[in-house]
Amino acid sequence: MNRENYPQSKEDFDTRLHRAQENNDAPGRVGKPGSSQSGKGLAFRIGTELVVTVFVGGMIGFLLDTWLNTKPWLTILFLFLGNAAGLLKIFRLTSNQNYTVGFLQKKRRPENGDK
Repeated sequence: MNRENYPQSKEDFDTRLHRAQENNDAPGRVGKPGSSQSGKGLAFRIGTELVVTVFVGGMIGFLLDTWLNTKPWLTILFLFLGNAAGLLKIFRLTSNQNYTVGFLQKKRRPENGDK
């Protein structure tokens, strides 16, 4: 390809890059930088997570109740466990932990020679 066909200079590229970065940081954008979810998408995911975890917990409890003949105790127990699991998922999602184990990030210990 010929440079004559593309007369754009490095300065032109820098100005376009700077303008694009300013547009990216514009107010009114939803979510944290690096987040790919919009506000509606996040709300839909939160609702779905809670409903699915409670449903799965209830189904596990119902099936165990039917198998062990202990109706309704395991269904009630697993409904509460499903609710707790759903709320924990929502907490991790909204606090931007993205399903990491534990509540705090472990600090990296310096290796030999690193300070």
